Amino acid sequence: QVQLVESGGGLVQAGGSLRLSCTMSGGTFTNYAMAWFRQAPGKEREFVATINWSGWITSEADSVKGRFTISRDNTKNTVYLQMNSLKPEDTAVYFCAASTEKYFTPSLSGFFSSWGQGTQVTVSS
Repeated sequence: QVQLVESGGGLVQAGGSLRLSCTMSGGTFTNYAMAWFRQAPGKEREFVATINWSGWITSEADSVKGRFTISRDNTKNTVYLQMNSLKPEDTAVYFCAASTEKYFTPSLSGFFSSWGQGTQVTVSS
């Protein structure tokens, strides 16, 4: 059974940077497209960024484009989210997710079958 474990969250000032990591176990990492979602208090979970199995194709939400970068290291079974120029509105619990639609860059949560437990990111103003 696929398990995903996120790390790297924390408290940062506006304008700062964080890098989130998510490591997969129990599955073949290259069989999956990977993505990051986030959920702020009182709001629905929203798509942040996605990457196909090879790492050659990525897609980001308009709200983070130019500030966040998704990448993966298939030798380490790990996907990353580099977050720069953070804003208070980026405050949320960030989740990584795995989809068997490996050749694509899905952005709808329904395409993802495995989810991590989430890591809290708090951006202070």
